[in-house]
Amino acid sequence: MAGNGRSATVAPSSGPARVPDGLRVYAVGDVHGRLDLLQQTERMIFRDLETRPVERALSIYLGDFIDRGPDSCKVVDYLLTAQSDGLQRRFLRGNHEETMLQFLEEPGIVESWRRYGGLETLVSYGVDVRELMRGAGAEEARQALRRALPGEHLAFLQNLETLLVIGDYCFVHAGLKPGVPLDRQTPESMLWIREEFMDFAGDFGKVVVHGHTPVDEPARLPNRISVDTGAYLTGRLTTAVLEGESVGFLTTGR
Repeated sequence: MAGNGRSATVAPSSGPARVPDGLRVYAVGDVHGRLDLLQQTERMIFRDLETRPVERALSIYLGDFIDRGPDSCKVVDYLLTAQSDGLQRRFLRGNHEETMLQFLEEPGIVESWRRYGGLETLVSYGVDVRELMRGAGAEEARQALRRALPGEHLAFLQNLETLLVIGDYCFVHAGLKPGVPLDRQTPESMLWIREEFMDFAGDFGKVVVHGHTPVDEPARLPNRISVDTGAYLTGRLTTAVLEGESVGFLTTGR
């Protein structure tokens, strides 16, 4: 069941999937330029840790930090500078970060990126998008973004992970290709897959925790946990909370 934005709701797991003893994992869904919701989520996580202390806490951000929402640049800044306070952080690559990196090399993909909310990201970095809105100026926008993009932001985007395995769970942005072992999954599948993954009811070898495909409510199925609740539109940024064999959710308010 989804949380009410104030505390984690933790229920016993009906399956054997578990994280190592002494560890609590917070898996944060797609932020998409909503700095306000990201900050609210982190406050909720720290309140949860104060209420229920644990030996070790890890936040995993499932990708798509940028695009669509108004504050992509500020979101990356925040993730780079957030204080640890005992909370470890790992960051996964989403298809939106992949597309932004591709635009820096291939400005001709700008129309595709624009459909994904790329203009909002460019504006957040101070890039003039008026020519892009007229269907021109792709190379000029690429050069402007290269000048505006701080080196630490570029390094952050380039060094994002694609897959993380902890205990009986694996964490990935979009999902996995059914029937393919974890060590043979491709970046294309892990960043972009939708229906083939979402419709598969079989075993992936691990319980997959993912974002990418928006759902009305966070979904907990035997083979996967889905936490993308369309934050940039709904105001509901969801975090899965995993500890032992229990699974709960934190969700921001509207």
